[in-house]
Amino acid sequence: MPKRIVIATHGHCFDGLCSAVMFTRLMRHIHPNEVFTYRYISCGYAPGQNGVDPKLLCGDINAILDFRFSTAPQLTWYFDHHVSAFPSDEDRSVFAKAIENPDRRMFHDGTYGSCTKLIADVGQAMFGLDLEPTRELVRWADMIDSASFPSAETAVARKEPVLQMMSVVEHFGDDLFLAELAIRLMDEPLEKVAASPNIQRLYEPLGRGQEVFVKQVTERAKESDGVVVVDLSDINLEVAGKFVTYALYPNSVYSVMLSRSKTKCKISIGYNPWCNQERKHNIAQICERHGGGGHPVVGAIAVPVEDLERAKTLVTEIAQELRG
Repeated sequence: MPKRIVIATHGHCFDGLCSAVMFTRLMRHIHPNEVFTYRYISCGYAPGQNGVDPKLLCGDINAILDFRFSTAPQLTWYFDHHVSAFPSDEDRSVFAKAIENPDRRMFHDGTYGSCTKLIADVGQAMFGLDLEPTRELVRWADMIDSASFPSAETAVARKEPVLQMMSVVEHFGDDLFLAELAIRLMDEPLEKVAASPNIQRLYEPLGRGQEVFVKQVTERAKESDGVVVVDLSDINLEVAGKFVTYALYPNSVYSVMLSRSKTKCKISIGYNPWCNQERKHNIAQICERHGGGGHPVVGAIAVPVEDLERAKTLVTEIAQELRG
């Protein structure tokens, strides 16, 4: 009977998808003669959610990728690069003890731009994984998740098929879609999958929506003392785009954007990597204070949709903090 591998990864996220692909390759490399079944779980951040439900970790091998650490004893593999990976001191303590357990493989490095590259580097250094077939996958995942684009305009225009695929993943990346793409990317090059008719068909309405989104941000964005604030809470948005404020205000240092979907309000905070000014705030720490998380340069906070006024107050307070 085939063994079961459960892979819980950051859902609706290009790096989360690519992390799942890299980990699947690693498992096939380490266990070349084993037959496995794979279950891919798309994990998200929402009010009241603080990680992966331990009941989902029901495989013979259980992995969490690009997402918050879980103290569940059945967790056997962990990879993440978020500095906010550990919600509490207890979580960090459990992680430290798990590292010493030879039956568990735990890897966390907040200096990495993407979790995909972390898995790739560990896979190559510790297990001899051949990275040549996934060179472009790693390069794009690292560029996208660390916002290392040549310019903000490049990220906003999304002319490259891989950036269009990024939009599709952010919008449709649930369990089934994640599994479908992960399996395809095991056998097909990233660029081929990105340019395939089904991905392009899904992107077409998103591309039109991106143009509308840019117009909405343009109309609502307000810049003051290097901080751009955008309140989109009067619009129902399932996915809010990134980098538009940096293209509109290239000299701005930070952006704070409030968006609203059917289930939550989201406060997205970012540092403009093209502003040529020093970052003086750790955005992950700011988000952690309010139940969110992320990286020193980008992060987010989820607030219940019925607490919209509190979300608006947080936006004002955070923007003022960043100006200070």
